[in-house]
Amino acid sequence: MAKISLSQSGLAEEVLEGIGGERDELQLVTFTIGEQYGVSISQVQEIIRIGNITKVPNSLPYMEGVINLRGRVLPVLNLRKRLKLPGKDISNESRIVVVEAGTKTIGLLVDAVSHVIKVSPDVVDRAPEEVLEADSDYITGVCKLQNGLVILIDLERLIRRENIEMAEGEVQGAS
Repeated sequence: MAKISLSQSGLAEEVLEGIGGERDELQLVTFTIGEQYGVSISQVQEIIRIGNITKVPNSLPYMEGVINLRGRVLPVLNLRKRLKLPGKDISNESRIVVVEAGTKTIGLLVDAVSHVIKVSPDVVDRAPEEVLEADSDYITGVCKLQNGLVILIDLERLIRRENIEMAEGEVQGAS
C-alpha cells in the first residue's frame, strides 16, 4: 500500500493528483439533436421535461423563449435551430438541459438525453478544421466511441457567441 502524506498546503487536490486514472476521465452528458452531442457534466445543473415555454417577441430565431424554473426566468435556446439542423417537432423524449457556463445559466432544448458517460481524453480528437465554419468555434472535439461519434460542445463559447449575436441584433434593431 502506498504511503500518502498531506502536502504543506493541505489541499487534497495536490495529494490526489497522482492517484488513480479516474481523475483524468471526462464525464459527459450526451444528447441527440440528429447526431450525438456532449457537454461536460460539471456544466449541467439539471435535465427537465418540456413544460410551458413562453415565446419572446422579436427574439432570435433559435431562442425558443423563456421558462420559469422554480422562480428563475431562464432563456431556452433551441439547439437544433442554432446549429442550423432541419426542424423537428417536440416529442415526449425532448428535454431541456439546464447548463451553466461562466456566469450564465441557460436551457438547451434537445431531442433527447442519451447517457452520462466517462471517457478517457485519449478517445477525443480535435474537430477537423475542414468541417468547421467560422461560426462553429464552439465545437471543441469529437469523441470516438465503439457505437459512434459524440460531438463535444464548449458551452462558454456557445453562450458568449449568443451574447455577441444578441448585441449585434440589438444594434441593428436600434438603427
